[in-house]
Amino acid sequence: MCNSILVRMTARLPRLHPFLLLALMLVVAAAPARAGQGGYLIGPQDVLVITMYDQPDLSGRFAVEADGTFTFPYVGRMHAAGLTGPAFEAALKERLREDGFFMNPQIVISVGTYGSQRVVVLGEVRRPGVYAVSAGIPVVEALARAGSTLPTASGEVVVARGDREVLRLFIQDLEHAQAIPDLMLRGGDTIFVLRAEQMFVFGQVKNPGAYPRPRDATVLQALSLAGGLTGRGSTSRITIVRNVDGGHRSFRASPDGSVGPGDTIIVGERFF
Repeated sequence: MCNSILVRMTARLPRLHPFLLLALMLVVAAAPARAGQGGYLIGPQDVLVITMYDQPDLSGRFAVEADGTFTFPYVGRMHAAGLTGPAFEAALKERLREDGFFMNPQIVISVGTYGSQRVVVLGEVRRPGVYAVSAGIPVVEALARAGSTLPTASGEVVVARGDREVLRLFIQDLEHAQAIPDLMLRGGDTIFVLRAEQMFVFGQVKNPGAYPRPRDATVLQALSLAGGLTGRGSTSRITIVRNVDGGHRSFRASPDGSVGPGDTIIVGERFF
């Protein structure tokens, strides 16, 4: 399933605008590499949940400050940023033993709030910006936090990952797919919602003009976006004008025919 949904960009990069490609390359280069390094790395503004079984009064939630440190009873300030949960757990246990407070402290540490985990959502969304997320958030949830996609969105998103991987996804597939680990966002990911390519509908339709072209668009979809046919319109007299090799080619089309990027659909009048 994963291969049917995820489309690696390497074979399709020429279709993206050069400025978008440059932006994605810069984002990928600057993003922190959190995956593949032994698990999630604690960061500033994360909230740690520390459970101490042999001393319950010391259990609680502790915020990591902007400098990457936090304060714990008995040991004072410790550096946590950049460590995995298990590594920091071991460091705190060792610190408590070294200071002579506990012989064998029983501690479990987890991340309660991922304040340091942020994704960037750009492109055709209502509220582009930077959003704090928890680990493993789906792409569709990040888009929802950004106010959902605009009518001008193409239904495709590009995800630039911190491990120098770029993915191209279809929102419709994501909404109907099961939760797949490869589709979950990581801190530092950037999501870019692409603008839809346009198609044009003229002739005997109620609202002629330019419209965003849906994925796998058909003539019937295009006519629906244009408000449907007028009383004089005929579904048997539909012509598509398409740019081919720098020129134009016209051909008759049926309502279930496909519409390409930049196509112009012209609905003729019925004979009677």
